[in-house]
Amino acid sequence: MKITLVQNAPRLNRSNLDISLEQIRENCVNGSVIVFPELALNGYMLQDKVYEDAWKLPELDRLSAASRECDIVIGAAIKENGRTYNSVLYFSEGSLLHMHHKVHLPNYGMFEEARYFFKGESITVFETHYGVTAMLVCEDLWRADVIAELSAAKPDIIYVSAASPARDFSDDGLLIESQWDALLKSTALLCSAYVVFVNRVGFEDGLGFWGGSRVITPKGEIETKLPNFAEAIEQVELSHTLHAVEKWMAKID
Repeated sequence: MKITLVQNAPRLNRSNLDISLEQIRENCVNGSVIVFPELALNGYMLQDKVYEDAWKLPELDRLSAASRECDIVIGAAIKENGRTYNSVLYFSEGSLLHMHHKVHLPNYGMFEEARYFFKGESITVFETHYGVTAMLVCEDLWRADVIAELSAAKPDIIYVSAASPARDFSDDGLLIESQWDALLKSTALLCSAYVVFVNRVGFEDGLGFWGGSRVITPKGEIETKLPNFAEAIEQVELSHTLHAVEKWMAKID
């Protein structure tokens, strides 16, 4: 299985769709999945602009068409039934296969998501060509009950799309990166699943996003890591099978 990580810097406008489609055309490989960050089609600090820039699903038909070549995981502000959501979408074989609305909206300090988005209701797994799959958006993973739910659901692969700002710098590096690393590795171990984390970079209204996207194996090891503070696109071929025996072995090694 091949996965392409797109660690980019979305703009605060709708031009992101054309840019993302171009990145898909340039990097899409048959039998692969291409993964983008949280709100890749909108930018993060939308605030009131979200009400005019959120996407209706029919407006994303070009992504459906592009998914005939490879599967696509991408974050977007979605307008549905008069509500706006911070969502991540999975396109495959020419259609939208699954959509997850962010359940846990941060609303403290620099974050005001609950002011602009409605919260999702649940986190559910779904089937793809690559096994049982789960998708989360950033803060969703920072809950013990979510990890417990995922562990019980036994996914083969978990996609985490993020827009995590850089903060708490020290001589030892970024504290937020260390925290994410521990969280991602713990999730991979507890769920015996691959965890694919794609975090954006760039600046918006004083916020700088640190990137550091990575793939964690079911044994809690970093398979691939992208650089901090720089745009990067990298394809990863997972070096471990995801069948039941491998998942079982990951728990007893």
